[in-house]
Amino acid sequence: MRLYTKICLIFLLIFPLSVFAQLRKYSNEFLNIGAGARGLAMGGAQVASAKDATAGYWNPAGLTGIKDRGNVGLMHADYFGGIAKYDYLGAAKPIQDNKRALGISVLRFAVDDIPNTLFLVEPDGRVNYENIQSFSTADYAFLLSFAQKIKETEKKQVSFGLNAKVIYRKVGKFASAWGFGLDAGLQMHGERWNLGIVARDITTTFNAWSFSFTEKEKEVLYLTKNDIPVKSTELTMPRLIIGGGYNFKVGKSLNLLAEANVDVTFDGKRNTVYSNNTLSIDPHIGLEASIKDVFFVRAGITNFQRGTQDGDTTNKKKVWIYQPSAGAGFKIKGIMIDYAFTNLANQSNPLYTHIFSLSFNIGAKKEAE
Repeated sequence: MRLYTKICLIFLLIFPLSVFAQLRKYSNEFLNIGAGARGLAMGGAQVASAKDATAGYWNPAGLTGIKDRGNVGLMHADYFGGIAKYDYLGAAKPIQDNKRALGISVLRFAVDDIPNTLFLVEPDGRVNYENIQSFSTADYAFLLSFAQKIKETEKKQVSFGLNAKVIYRKVGKFASAWGFGLDAGLQMHGERWNLGIVARDITTTFNAWSFSFTEKEKEVLYLTKNDIPVKSTELTMPRLIIGGGYNFKVGKSLNLLAEANVDVTFDGKRNTVYSNNTLSIDPHIGLEASIKDVFFVRAGITNFQRGTQDGDTTNKKKVWIYQPSAGAGFKIKGIMIDYAFTNLANQSNPLYTHIFSLSFNIGAKKEAE
C-alpha cells in the first residue's frame, strides 16, 4: 500500500511538469489542506469563526479577533502513512489599539525518499538497482496578512483582511517554480452569529516553472519518448468560500458552535455535491463543544464525493463518500493544545491521519485603563 501510494504521489507531483497547459484545475492543492488541528477537526469549516493566528490562512479578516497580545500557532501532520509531511507556522499581532492586525504564515508539504528510476535500465538492457537514487519534493507558501476593523459596535463587528502570498515549489534538482497571488476576506460577528467570506487567488495565482536536466538525463528522456520540458506556467483559478456559524448556549458552562462553509470553484466540473460545466460547490460542516472555554470536543465532515462502492466489480454502484474528522483541545493560561483525527478515504483500508497543533500568546497583556 505504501509503494502504491508513493507511486501515485510521484505521478501527481511530476505530471504537471511535463505538460505546457496554462490552466490547472488542481494547481497548488497543498494550500487547501488547512491550518491548525481545530479547523481540521471541524472539517475545515472556519471561514466565519477563525480568530487566532490560523485566521491568516482561513480568513485574514479574522486576525482582528486577536486582542492585546500576539498569537503563535504551530502544526505538524503526517499524510499517506507518513510518506508526506505537512507543517504550518503562523504568527500575528494586533496594532493600533486592536483595530488592525499583521500576520505571517508559512506552510510546507513535502515527500522524501522518492526513487529516481531514470537510469534503472542499462544501455545493454540490464536492470541495475544500484542506479536508483532518491530525491525529495517540497511545496512552500509564505502568506503576509493584514486585517482591519471597518465597523465596531457593542453588538456587531465587521473586519476586512488581505493576504499576499509567495509560493515556492521544488522537485529534486529537476524543477522549481515561483508563484504569487492575493486573497481577500470579510468577517462579521454578532452577539451569537458569525459570517465570513474569502476570495482566494483573486488575481489568478500563477506558478512559473523552470527545469534543469543534464545531457545524459535528456538523452534517456528522448530515448524513452518522454517530452523534455523547458519552461511552463500554471494558473490557479479564483475560489470563493462562504460560511456562517452560530453559538448555542447550553447551560452555564457549555457552549456549542456550529458552522457550515461552501467552497465555490470556477474551473469546471468537479466531483462535488453540486457541479456543472461552470462551477462546483463543496460543503464543509463543523461542530465544537466547549466546556468553560477550557476543554473542547470537535467533529466535522467534508470532501463529499460520488464514488464506486467497495467490492463492486461492475463499477456501476455509486455511493456518496465523505471525509469525517474529530478532535479535542485544551486551553490554559493562553496556551492551546489541539488534536485532530481524520480519515482521508472513509472506505475500506482507509488512510488515517493524526494532527497536533499548539498555539500560545506572546507579549505582555495590556492593563485596563
